[in-house]
Amino acid sequence: MDLMQTYGKMSEEYLKRKLSDLEGIYGEFRARGLKLDMSRGKPCKEQLDLSVEMLAYPYKDKDFKTASCADVRNYGLADGLPEAKELFAKMLEVSASEIILGNNSSLSMMYDTFSRAMIFGVYGSPEPWCRLPRVKFLCPSPGYDRHFAICELLNIEMITIDMRDDGPDMDTVERLAAEDDSIKGMWCTPKYSNPTGITYSDEVVDRLASMRTAAKDFRIFWDNAYVVHHLTDKPDRLKNILEACKNAGNPDRVFIFASTSKITFPGSGVAMMAASENNINLIRKQLGIRTIGPDKINQLRHVQFFKDIDGIEQHMIKHAEILKPKFDMVISILESRLGGKNIASWSRPNGGYFISFDTLPGCASAVVKMAGEAGVVFTPAGATYPYGRDPQDRNIRIAPSMPPIEDLKVAMELLCICVQIVSARKLLGD
Repeated sequence: MDLMQTYGKMSEEYLKRKLSDLEGIYGEFRARGLKLDMSRGKPCKEQLDLSVEMLAYPYKDKDFKTASCADVRNYGLADGLPEAKELFAKMLEVSASEIILGNNSSLSMMYDTFSRAMIFGVYGSPEPWCRLPRVKFLCPSPGYDRHFAICELLNIEMITIDMRDDGPDMDTVERLAAEDDSIKGMWCTPKYSNPTGITYSDEVVDRLASMRTAAKDFRIFWDNAYVVHHLTDKPDRLKNILEACKNAGNPDRVFIFASTSKITFPGSGVAMMAASENNINLIRKQLGIRTIGPDKINQLRHVQFFKDIDGIEQHMIKHAEILKPKFDMVISILESRLGGKNIASWSRPNGGYFISFDTLPGCASAVVKMAGEAGVVFTPAGATYPYGRDPQDRNIRIAPSMPPIEDLKVAMELLCICVQIVSARKLLGD
C-alpha cells in the first residue's frame, strides 16, 4: 500500500476539518492536567521487585567469604570478585581473565575508559589522545545520548553514521576509519540498539573486527547493555565481537561494557568491562591506583542470588513478562492510530528498552513540545544524535518500561494526536 494516499491526498478543505477535530481532542488532553514522564528507560516498580530477595544476601548466613577465603568486607580485588567474574564472563561470552567488574554504572566505566585514553592512551597507543590536535569518534545514529555527552564533554569530535537495518552504514565506517588517523574509535550499542532495537548482523560484526583503520589504537566501545534483555522466546543473536577481533588479527580493538542495572537494581547493580588480556592487564594496573576495590559485598550478593547463567536467563524471562505487554500495547496503538497514514514509522524490537519513532521530516521537535505542553514528557527530539541535532528533525525515542500500562496508553494516545496535528499543519504549509 502507498501509505501517503491517506494524508497526502486529502483535499485541503478535508484536511483542515480533520485538523480542527484533532485540535479539539488535544485540548481535552491538556485539560486533564497529565504529569507523565516517558523521557528515560527506567525499570518499573514491578521489575525492581523481582530482585528484592537479593537484599537478604549475604547477611542471612553471615558468610562474607569467597571460595578463595577472601573476606568481601575488606580491601582488595580491584578488578572484581572471582566468583562474580566467572558468572558475568559467561553472560558476555568471554573468559574470566578478560573481564573487570566495577560498581553499579557501566556508564561510569565507559567514562573512565575514555578519560584514561585521553590521559594515557590505550594499550598500543603511540601517545595519549589528549596530545593530539584532534580526536574524532564515529557515532551510529540514532543512538544513545549519554555516549554522545561523554564525547562532547571531552571535546571529542563526533561524526554521525547512519544506521541501517543490520547495523551502522559499514561502507562509510570503513572509508572514514581507513583514511583518517584522528578517528580513534566508534560507539556501538550492538544488541537491541538504543533506540532502534536493531541487532548488528554477523557481517557487520565481522567487518568491524577486520576493517583497516588509520589509527593503530582504534577502539570500538561496544556497549552491550541489552545483552540478555529479550522480549520474546526467539531472541536476536549477536556474534561475539571479541572472538571476531581475535580471528581478524585485531584482538585489542574492542572494549565491551554491560551491567546489571536493568537486571537487578539500577543504583545497586554490577558493571562490567571485557576486552583482550592486553587491554585488561593495563587497565587493571591503572585501577590499582584509582581504587582499593569495588563493592564486593554487592558482587557476592549477585552471585548468591543468580547462582549461574541459567539463573540470570530465568530472571530475565520474568522481566520480559512485565515489559512485553507494554511494548505490544505501544505498537498496537501506533498501528491503529497512525498505520496507513504515511506520517510516521516505528521500530518493532525483539528486546531492549526502546521503540524508535520517526515523524515526517521537520516534525519531531514540534511533536515533543506539544506532548510536553499536555503533560507527557518524552526525551528531547534530537537527543539521539550527536550534539542533540537530528539533521532531519524526525526521531523520537519512546521508553515504554516505567509508566503503569494505563498511563502508557494515555501517553501513546496523546502522542498519536500530536503527530497527526503537526503532520497536518506541515502538509497545509502552516
